[in-house]
Amino acid sequence: MDMKFNTKIPKPLKQAYIEELKQYSFCLENKQYSNAWYHLERSHIIGQSYPIEHTYSHWLMLKFGFMQKDTKEVFGQIIRLLVGGWKSFIDHVPLGNTGSANVPPLKSMPIPNDIKNLFNSK
Repeated sequence: MDMKFNTKIPKPLKQAYIEELKQYSFCLENKQYSNAWYHLERSHIIGQSYPIEHTYSHWLMLKFGFMQKDTKEVFGQIIRLLVGGWKSFIDHVPLGNTGSANVPPLKSMPIPNDIKNLFNSK
């Protein structure tokens, strides 16, 4: 069995990941909470195959859950923080999963077309 280890996110994905986090911060500052969450989920989709970015997306989701006083999200994110990073490292993630506690952690989901194009170009 040939095991692939993911450690460093490719540059085009890193740029898109950072852009989603910038959009998240902008929306958060402007109290556009549903838009902020949307960009956090997109950051998760882009970064989920890479341990650092994957873990950081879940960390931000945990903080957001606390801000929103969303107990389900907080507990869901704690669980995801415990297992998400190593799943990325061994390249065993459910592609397209938004990372939210509202979806099963192991469920693959459709990838938005713009992100799919980004994946195909890396």
